[in-house]
Amino acid sequence: MNVSVVLFTSDLRVHDHPPLRAALGPRNETVPLFVRDPAVDRAGFAAPNRLAFLADCLADLDRALRRRGGRLVVRSGDPVAEVCAVVREADADEVHMAAGCSAFALHREQRLRRALEADGRRLYVHDGVVTALPAGAVTPSGSDHFAVFTPYFRRWSDERLRPPLAAPRVVRVPPGIRSEALPHRPDAAAVSAGLAAGGEEEGRMRLAHWLDHHADAYEDGHDDLAADTTSRLSPYFHFGALSAAEAVHRARERGGAGAEAFVRQLCWRDFNHQLLAARPAVAEADYRSRADRWRRGPQAEDDLRAWQEGRTGYPVVDAAMRQLAHEGWMPGRGRLLTASFLTKTLYIDWRAGARHFLDTLVDGDVANNQLNWQWMAGTGTDSRPNRVLNPVIQGKRYDPDGAYVRRWVPELAGLRGPSIHEPWKLTGSERAGCDGYPEPLISLPDGLARFRRARARD
Repeated sequence: MNVSVVLFTSDLRVHDHPPLRAALGPRNETVPLFVRDPAVDRAGFAAPNRLAFLADCLADLDRALRRRGGRLVVRSGDPVAEVCAVVREADADEVHMAAGCSAFALHREQRLRRALEADGRRLYVHDGVVTALPAGAVTPSGSDHFAVFTPYFRRWSDERLRPPLAAPRVVRVPPGIRSEALPHRPDAAAVSAGLAAGGEEEGRMRLAHWLDHHADAYEDGHDDLAADTTSRLSPYFHFGALSAAEAVHRARERGGAGAEAFVRQLCWRDFNHQLLAARPAVAEADYRSRADRWRRGPQAEDDLRAWQEGRTGYPVVDAAMRQLAHEGWMPGRGRLLTASFLTKTLYIDWRAGARHFLDTLVDGDVANNQLNWQWMAGTGTDSRPNRVLNPVIQGKRYDPDGAYVRRWVPELAGLRGPSIHEPWKLTGSERAGCDGYPEPLISLPDGLARFRRARARD
């Protein structure tokens, strides 16, 4: 009897899953396997919010497999050792998995391939599972990757994505394969109170609902902080509970300017993955160094802590940071303006901000988190590296009535209109309504002058 193993990584679903469908192919049995790698914990990537969402995704994946006659096998340990152990237990002759783009994923793949081939087994790595288009599928003349988004988007848009695959009807798992219990969510006290539920079923329901009811408002409203019209699907794409390729197909079938704007965001996600695949070092090193000498020392540490806790004195920045703490998520506009404030106004190293985001964001990953931080810090692919987002102007533009600020900064709940974004200018009884809200850490002219002096000097 032929047996194969499917190693699930960042692709926790049964719909549109090329490795699973290839493993089932003409074979009679397969072992769906997930390995909890302690190296992820040691590297500091096992944040409570992501562990909670992961537990939801694995439980949902196990239910989906059981409805088809199978189950999820869970192991803990070095993924190469555990895969090889399962291969021997099941007497499998091949392993299927999705391609990754980080240095960690590529090293894991290389080690696994060597170990399996030494034992007379084969490893099949499938592209276009984690992203809509495989990293490196399109390249410019004379380079191994695109460094500018717009030409990448044009080429990406011209490519024909593979058609989505239906979920298998039956999954047969050979008997006797040992499995650990599914992981539990961390203690509730460690998890953001407003964290969304994970899993493919939840993700597919949210995608369908958003396309049917909210996509039309996306192009004009995705930066409207109070309206909250973004899809909120990024965690499901991060864990692979949703297929990016299938989402592109469904959005294009839906049609309209909003759906196309959504597809553009999925392309941006692919763009960052192809950058990381070509330059793995950008997870920690500047893609384009500006020779920045970031602020350090006790005052910078205090300012970083105030930023993390939403106590900068700039309402829209603090609202976004408090939303992050409560939900483990914030909209893209919030990410841009909080990153700009930390790097361009406080002049604190982007790596400190990226680390905090990775510690908190449910959708935090190396490609999108680190490279979006670099884009805003001016060390990435932005053609305007000195771009600064003024939090007062941003607040008045994207939260003109202050509804977003009132939602997350209760100290200012009594204020109305654009004045909420400059509470330090209020006087008399209006000022009394801001009791408990901090003064600005720094004046915007002072922060901008410091940034310009530093970049000019360096």
